[in-house]
Amino acid sequence: MTSIRPIASGFQKGEAVVLARGTYQGTPGVFLHLCNDPAWADIQESGGAIRSHPLEWLDHAERTAAL
Repeated sequence: MTSIRPIASGFQKGEAVVLARGTYQGTPGVFLHLCNDPAWADIQESGGAIRSHPLEWLDHAERTAAL
């Protein structure tokens, strides 16, 4: 059995996220992990690209969909 371990940021690996702030606001993705600088995280965007974004820009996808 595989367990999903919560990450200190409040996001879990594989969780659907969205960029709620910043230049690319509204971009959906999947949370991968925190970067070496814990203020940044890598996400895999819908097109498959893996990009780093400030953690403060991320939000849970289901939370923003309900707004």
